[in-house]
Amino acid sequence: MAAPFPFTAVVGQDDLRLALLLNAVSPAVGGVLVRGEKGTAKSTAVRALSALMPGVDVVTGCRFSCDPASPDPQCPDGPHDEGGGGERPARMVELPVGASEDRLVGALDIERALAEGVKAFEPGLLADAHRGILYVDEVNLLHDHLVDLLLDAAAMGASYVEREGVSVRHAARFLLVGTMNPEEGELRPQLLDRFGLTVEVAASREPKQRVEVVKRRLAYDDAPDAFAEQWAGDEAEVRERIVAARALLPEVRLGDDALTQIAATCAAFEVDGMRADIVMARTATALAAWAGRTEVLSEDVRQAALLALPHRRRRNPFDAPGLDEDKLDETLDEFGPDRPDDDPEPDPEPNGPDNDGGGDGGGGGVPPQGDPADDGDAAQEEAPAETPPAPGAGAPKEQRAVSAGEPFRTKMLSVPGLGEGAAGRRSRARTEHGRTTGSVRPRGTLTKLHLAATVQAAAPHQRARGRSGPGLVVRRDDLRQATREGREGNLVLFVVDASGSMAARKRMGAVKGAVLSLLLDAYQRRDKVGLVTFRGTGAEVALPPTSSVDAAAARLETLPTGGRTPLAAGLLKAHEVLRVERLRDPARRPLLVVVTDGRATGGPEPVQLAGRAAGLHAAEGTAAVVVDCESGMVRLGLAGQLAGRLGGTAVTLDELRADAIAGLVKDVQGINTTSRRAA
Repeated sequence: MAAPFPFTAVVGQDDLRLALLLNAVSPAVGGVLVRGEKGTAKSTAVRALSALMPGVDVVTGCRFSCDPASPDPQCPDGPHDEGGGGERPARMVELPVGASEDRLVGALDIERALAEGVKAFEPGLLADAHRGILYVDEVNLLHDHLVDLLLDAAAMGASYVEREGVSVRHAARFLLVGTMNPEEGELRPQLLDRFGLTVEVAASREPKQRVEVVKRRLAYDDAPDAFAEQWAGDEAEVRERIVAARALLPEVRLGDDALTQIAATCAAFEVDGMRADIVMARTATALAAWAGRTEVLSEDVRQAALLALPHRRRRNPFDAPGLDEDKLDETLDEFGPDRPDDDPEPDPEPNGPDNDGGGDGGGGGVPPQGDPADDGDAAQEEAPAETPPAPGAGAPKEQRAVSAGEPFRTKMLSVPGLGEGAAGRRSRARTEHGRTTGSVRPRGTLTKLHLAATVQAAAPHQRARGRSGPGLVVRRDDLRQATREGREGNLVLFVVDASGSMAARKRMGAVKGAVLSLLLDAYQRRDKVGLVTFRGTGAEVALPPTSSVDAAAARLETLPTGGRTPLAAGLLKAHEVLRVERLRDPARRPLLVVVTDGRATGGPEPVQLAGRAAGLHAAEGTAAVVVDCESGMVRLGLAGQLAGRLGGTAVTLDELRADAIAGLVKDVQGINTTSRRAA
C-alpha cells in the first residue's frame, strides 16, 4: 500500500490544518466540519492526520479497543483484567454515505439469540472508530437514520444495538470529522452543532501557490513512498509536538478573564445553547497547549471563536456561515483584561519547528511547511467556478430582480401513494424505520425482526423438531422481516412564471417569498429541488435538481422578470428535466410545483399548447400543485384550469400558509371533481 500524502506537505489551508491539529491535541474539542468546493484537499488533509495521531493502548484481543488502564466493565468482549495489553496505531475509519445501519452499529445474530440465547455480535464502524477518528466524506448526503445513530453515539459516548429485547452496548467515543460541498446541500442543525469546529476552504487564486500544489501532487503520484520520505522529518516534528501539547494540556489555566470573554462573545453573537461556550473553552485551552503555554490569552479566545462559532449562528439554510470580525474584536476588547501594552508574550514555539504558515490564528500557528512562500491552495485539483445561467433570450422590457418577501411556514404538500425512495419527511414510503405494518420473508440479511410473525411461523413445527425444553426451536425459514412505513424525500421541481404579467402588479416579491418558503420546507423534509423559469420566448433550467436548497434560493433571488408568458415552454422543459431524473433516480418520486397566474401568451395557440404540455405530465401520473398567483377583484381562474389539465390541485398564496383559515388537502389527490369541471 502506498504511503498517504503527508500532512505537512499540504500547501496552505492554515485554518484546516490548525483545526485538525487542535482536535489531535484535545479530542474533547468535538471534531471538525470542513466545508468547501471540489478539489481543495479536504479529504487529503483528513486522511493524512491519522499518521500524526499518537498510538493507543488497547486490551489485547478486544474488538472494542478497551483501555488496559480502565477497561469498560460492560464491554461485550469483557470482562478484562486491568494492566494487560499493548499499543497500536490510531485508526481512521471511513463511513460511506450509503452504509447500512448494521454496518455502522454492528449486527446481532437474531436467530442464535432466539434459539440459543447467545448474543453473537459483529462490531460495526462505531466500534472500530472508538478512541480514533470517524471520517465521513460528503457528510451532508448521509441518510437521516445514520445521522440519528451518530447523534446518539456522540451524545452518550456509547452505541446500543437492540433487536426485539436483545441488546448489546459498547463504548463509542471518537473524533468526528466530516467534509462537504455546500452546493450539494446543508447538514441537519442537530448534526451541525455536534461538530466542535468548522472550517471554510477554497482554492487559491495565486498562480505561484497553484504551481506548488501541482508540483507536489505530481511528485507524490509518481513516487508516493519517496515523496513521503522527503517529509518524514517534518511529520516527526509535528507528531512530537502533538504529544508534548497533550502532556501540557492538563496544566493549561483557563482564567476568569478568558472565560468572561468566551461567555460575552457567545452572548454577543446570540448562539443557541451552551455547547458553543464549552467548545470555545476547550479550543482556547488546546491552542495554548499547542503554543507551549500554560495560560489562555485573548488571541486564543479570538481564534477559538473564529473556528467554533460560524456554523452555530445560522438560523436557516439560506444564511451564509460566518462571523463579523469587527464585532468580535469589539467584544473581546470590551470584556478583555487590562494589560500593559508592553506585557511580554511567551514564545509561541520555544522548541518546535519554524512557523511558516502563521495566518491570523494567534495562539497556535500551523504545522511546518517546506517553502515559506507557500501559503495558499491545497494539494488537489480545482474545478472551475460555476456561473449563473443567462436569462431567456428575446425577453422585452426586462425588469430588475426584486427581493423575495418574508418566508413563512407552509402547509405540507405530499405525493399520493406509497413510495420506496430515499428516507425523508414528505411522502409515505416503505422504509427501514417507522411504524411496523406487516412482515415478509427476509431477502438476504435479516435487519428488522417481526417477532410475532416469526413465533407464529415456528410454532406449528415444534413437535416435529423434537422440542423438549422451554426454548423455541427456530429455523432460518421461520424468520420474518418487519415491513415498515415511514416518510421519503421527493424531487420538488419548481416551475416559476417570471413573465411581465407576474411583475405588473408588484406580485413578484410575494411570489418569491412563497417559493422561498417552499424551499425552506423542502430543506426540512430532505428533498431534492430544481428550478425551471419561463418568460419572454422560452424557458430555462435555472437550477438542475440538487440537494442544495440554498443554491436554489440564490438563483431565485437574482431572477429577473419581464416579457410574455410561454407557459407551454416551461411545462415542456419541466417534463424533460423529470424524464432525465427518472433515469438517474427512479425511486425518487417527483412533485411538480407550478407558480403562475395561469396566463399563456406568445406564439401560435399558446393556450392549446400549454394544455397539451400539461397533459404530458398528467399522462405520466406526476403529482402536481399549481400555486395561483392571480390577484385583483376580477379573477379568471386560469390557474385552476391548468391544475385540472395537470391532474393536480390549485392553491392560492394565502392558502399556502400553514396558519391560513382556508384548508388545503395535504395529499395531492389526482383529478378532483372541481378540477374536472374547470377543465
